[in-house]
Amino acid sequence: MKYILWYLLAGTRGGMTRVNLLRSLEEKPKNAHQLAKSLKLDYKTIQHHLKILEKNNLLHIVKKGSYGDVYFLAPEIEPFLKEIWEKIGR
Repeated sequence: MKYILWYLLAGTRGGMTRVNLLRSLEEKPKNAHQLAKSLKLDYKTIQHHLKILEKNNLLHIVKKGSYGDVYFLAPEIEPFLKEIWEKIGR
């Protein structure tokens, strides 16, 4: 899990977007619209990155329908986030 997280955040082109997305979800769970608004990014961009994180089991989703899905950090990644934030800068 740790290596997947490192790869997706530090080893890929969209890593910093995913870092900002996870930081936002660390504060409180949000849906894609709320994330797009708070991060000032296009909704489709947010959806793309959420799909990548979901596919790699880094997020949990509460289904309310496709538009209102609420995203939470997977508890398995939380122990690694502090280490990653320290190394890549908060």
